[in-house]
Amino acid sequence: MIAHALPPSSVLVFADEFRLNPSRSVVRAGGVRFQLKNIGEDDHNIAIRRRAASATPTLSPVVGPGKLGTLTVTLPAGRYVIFCSLADHAARGMQGPFTVTRKRQSRGA
Repeated sequence: MIAHALPPSSVLVFADEFRLNPSRSVVRAGGVRFQLKNIGEDDHNIAIRRRAASATPTLSPVVGPGKLGTLTVTLPAGRYVIFCSLADHAARGMQGPFTVTRKRQSRGA
């Protein structure tokens, strides 16, 4: 059996004051491409970290109103939090749970 690499999972996240709305909250382990569409009036970003408060987040660039930004990361299985790390945005509701499941084996020819 030949293993083929799986493409990264894609998650489209809409951001506005003060919500993050991801297209999905569960993906398989491995590459994950987050696309952040800022439909609000303020700058936003997307950050992801393990649920432990001490975990260091991975951050996207700041995305201005009407713009689209991308963050591509490799994530092992586990429970995460996605949030906007700017100002007090997470405290105002721009956060939510995110789960990465074990990687499924691809089928070969």
